[in-house]
Amino acid sequence: MACTSVLRLSTLALLLLSACCWADSEADNIAEEDLGDLSVSELLERANSNLIHSEEDPILTGGDIAVNSEAEKNADPCTSRGCMWGKWTDGKVYIPYYIASHFSSREKAIITRGLESFSSFSCIRFRPSRSDDRDWLSIESRNGCYSYVGRSGGKQVVSLARSGCLYHGTVQHELLHALGFNHEQTRSDRDNNIKVLLQNVVSGMEHNFRKIATLNQGTPYDYNSVMQYHRYAFSRNNQPTMVPIPNSNVSFGNAKEMSRNDIARLNTLYKC
Repeated sequence: MACTSVLRLSTLALLLLSACCWADSEADNIAEEDLGDLSVSELLERANSNLIHSEEDPILTGGDIAVNSEAEKNADPCTSRGCMWGKWTDGKVYIPYYIASHFSSREKAIITRGLESFSSFSCIRFRPSRSDDRDWLSIESRNGCYSYVGRSGGKQVVSLARSGCLYHGTVQHELLHALGFNHEQTRSDRDNNIKVLLQNVVSGMEHNFRKIATLNQGTPYDYNSVMQYHRYAFSRNNQPTMVPIPNSNVSFGNAKEMSRNDIARLNTLYKC
């Protein structure tokens, strides 16, 4: 009789544990589905809004680009130094990475999918880091979503906060920063394609729209780039901060993953 009671209690405990795990998993799925209609730029702005930054956090420009000093807000730290990751004799670009242990298995799977997606359309190969790697990406859940532009040397943090940053397109966006790419709306030829309405930009955020001497790899301005922010980015009054020209009705900033031009630029830069 005692054994039967113990068995029943054990069975009940397992059922409760399974229900709890199912509920947590289901809640995660619902949370992602609720935001599934948002573009990458909207997800980034949502995840990085109202953050309370500490002294340990890097300075951010462009919403999610980490820089080491206020002076770098006005420069392109990537084109002012050698920032590309090196190519091996087999023609591949191997980039070591480490995924922090505080991510769940489900979260790691989202990150890994984003990392592995690059191998399907480029010569970029993200691989787990080894003890002898001098430069590597440390993917962690810090304060919001952000990355440095290009290879900065040593341990290089890519922040993908567990709350708001774990989406396929968001992972691709931050990895493109780490590979050396800036936002589309800061391109050197931006003014031929986008009119910036600074009067609608949050005070103090104007630097996010400064043009950079970017290397555009002979590709056209891409309204569908995963690096293009949306029409109302950094708006202080719910009015557009960017309007496409000459046709103001063109849709832009809606990407949920890398576009053909994003891929073409990447392959051209790294001579894939």
